[in-house]
Amino acid sequence: MNASSERLHYMDNLRAIVMIVGVFFHAALAYSPQLHPVWMSADTVNSPLVDWVASFLHVFRMPLFFVVAGFFGALLVRQRGVGAMLKNRALRVLLPFVIFWPLVMAAIIAPMMWAVHNVENLPPLLEFIQSMMANPDAPQSPPSTVHLWFLYYLAFFYVLIWVLRQAPLGGVKRFLLDLHPMVALMVLPLCLIPGLSLAVVPYPAPESFIPQLWAFGFFGLFFVYGYWLFDSMRLLDYFERYGWALVAMSVLLFIPLFYAFPETVTLQNAYVHPPWPERALMVICIAYISVFMSVACLVLARVWLNQRNAFMRYMSDASYWIYIAHLPVVLAIQYWLLDQPGGWFYKFSVSSLLTMAICILSYILLVRWSPIGWLLNGKRKSLLRRAPVASEV
Repeated sequence: MNASSERLHYMDNLRAIVMIVGVFFHAALAYSPQLHPVWMSADTVNSPLVDWVASFLHVFRMPLFFVVAGFFGALLVRQRGVGAMLKNRALRVLLPFVIFWPLVMAAIIAPMMWAVHNVENLPPLLEFIQSMMANPDAPQSPPSTVHLWFLYYLAFFYVLIWVLRQAPLGGVKRFLLDLHPMVALMVLPLCLIPGLSLAVVPYPAPESFIPQLWAFGFFGLFFVYGYWLFDSMRLLDYFERYGWALVAMSVLLFIPLFYAFPETVTLQNAYVHPPWPERALMVICIAYISVFMSVACLVLARVWLNQRNAFMRYMSDASYWIYIAHLPVVLAIQYWLLDQPGGWFYKFSVSSLLTMAICILSYILLVRWSPIGWLLNGKRKSLLRRAPVASEV
């Protein structure tokens, strides 16, 4: 096994960071000029800086998560076998989705209804919802997986592991893993282009309960490569010296991508394909940035986060709960902030940090030593004996 036990620390720490960054990412969207017409808690105070940072994070944050998830899946298969891995994933991924999805939906709808009836400076989306509520004949929105969509797709992807082990794909795996790392870095993004071509770009979160083919061709490939990466770390070994260079290349590619984005996303153009030349540029830039930044984050994490740290160990355990619980909390806080004075950075800081405090406190008091904590991370006794990250998302 090329991924030694020492190296698992950086994977564990990186997974925690990616999930916790999601809290600040969603909190920032309220202050995005581009998303003002379509985000539930959009504020009248905003900044173009939010668009730059949030859009850049959006390109690679979840692809990186699925690489790490695929790596963990391979670790479980190596330790326990495919059958035990599927059972473990059903308990840690599918069951939490089934349990928490209706609770999260109720927790999102309740403060939204309060805002519709009590907030003076309503965002455009809530004004639209308010008008729809006044029309009894208005069509109902289809159910959404909201921010839990990643659990929904992980359930499919873990079954994909069983399929990969049954299918005669050994030659494909050997071909990809035996490529020179520089060649692999150029080839792997090309594999993402068919999937991205099926999506509206910049790609939205695939929140529909109807599985989206493009999401399998994009996020699914990151998951598969993370699964195969477990058996060969050559790519990371080679680029360990070039992590910051990959970040710089990604930033350069992001500049034309950002200027190709629509100036404002509306309910009318949110799911409309841009013209082909513009769309092709966006697809290519997204494919390469998502791969370059995923590799960069992995190699930089191995340099900077490759040690066992008590605080990061605790935050890794808490991060799963924090991500599940955060969106209703941040939206409720931001609805209240809509009528309060203050600039965008003040409101972003209050909403994100207060959300983190509430989620961490609830984890400490209600989750860590409760059946909810056992469901998400296993019983505390078993956590002390297990290999790092072996049973986590």
